[in-house]
Amino acid sequence: MKKYYLLFYLILLNFTVTANNRIETLLSILKSNEPDYIFVVAHRGYWRHAPENSIAAIKSAISIGADMVEIDIQKTKDGDFVLMHDNNIDRTTNGKGYISNYTVKELKNFRLRHNDGKLSNETIPTLKEALSACKGKILVNIDKGENYLSDIEPIIKETEMENHIVLKGRSSVNDTKEKLSRYKNIIYMPIVDLDTSGAIPYIDSFLKDFQPIAMEISFKTDDFEQLSYIDKIAESNCRIWINTLWESLCGGHDDEKAINDPDNNWGWVLKNRATIIQTDRPKELITYLEQKGLRKKHR
Repeated sequence: MKKYYLLFYLILLNFTVTANNRIETLLSILKSNEPDYIFVVAHRGYWRHAPENSIAAIKSAISIGADMVEIDIQKTKDGDFVLMHDNNIDRTTNGKGYISNYTVKELKNFRLRHNDGKLSNETIPTLKEALSACKGKILVNIDKGENYLSDIEPIIKETEMENHIVLKGRSSVNDTKEKLSRYKNIIYMPIVDLDTSGAIPYIDSFLKDFQPIAMEISFKTDDFEQLSYIDKIAESNCRIWINTLWESLCGGHDDEKAINDPDNNWGWVLKNRATIIQTDRPKELITYLEQKGLRKKHR
C-alpha cells in the first residue's frame, strides 16, 4: 500500500513541477520580449469548439497550445463573479435577464449555448472555477478585471493564480499604480487607440513611469501618421498586443480575412511589430506562426 501512495505522490509532484514550469516558461518569454515567439491569446476561449467563456472553451484553448486565454467577468447578485461577456444571459444561455439579478446558484440552472445557438451541457462558470481550470496550464487575461480589482482579490489569492493573470485598462499611470498596490505579481498592460488625439502622450507616460511588459494597440485604418510610433514602443522593450478579432481594431487586417490571405493580414500585423495577438482563430494562427518559425520556444 505504501508503494501505491509513493507512486501517486511522485506522479502528483511531477504534474505540479511540469505545470509550474509551463507558466514560468511563458512568463520568462513574455518578459523577455523576444520577437521569435509570438504569443497567441484565445478570445473568450476556443469558442468555435465550445461555448464562449466556458470551462470547455478554456480547456480547448489549452489543448491547441494557446499561451493565454481571455475571459470576461460579471458580478452576481450575491457578490460573486461568473464568466460572461454580456451583462445579461439572453444571448449565450437558455435563460433571460441581467446577471446582477441572479445568484451563482440560480445561474447554475442555465446552460450555455454554442456559437450556432445549440444548447450545450456546460453551465456558467464562476471565476474561481475558471482560474482553477487554467492553473499551471495557461495565462489568463481577465477582461473588465481592472474594474473589480479589490473584489476579485480573494478569489485570485485563494486559487494562487496571481502570477498567471494579465490585466489591461485605460487608467492613467498614477491610477494604475494605486489599483495594483494590493498585488505583487499581476501583469498590467495599458490599452491605447493609436489613431486618436492624446495617444502619444499617454503612451509616453507609461513608457517613462511604468515600463509595461506590453501595450494593447488598436487602430481603425492601416494608413495614418501615428502608426510609425509602434516602432518606438517596441524598441522600448515593450511587446505590442494587437487584436485581430474584427477589422476596426487592427486597421482591417482581421482574422476572417487572414483565413484566406494570412500573409496580408496576420503577416501585416507581424510586420507592424505585433508580438501578442488576440484572435478568434487561435488554432489557425498557431499553425501559421509555426510555419513562419515564430513559435520556436513553445513548451
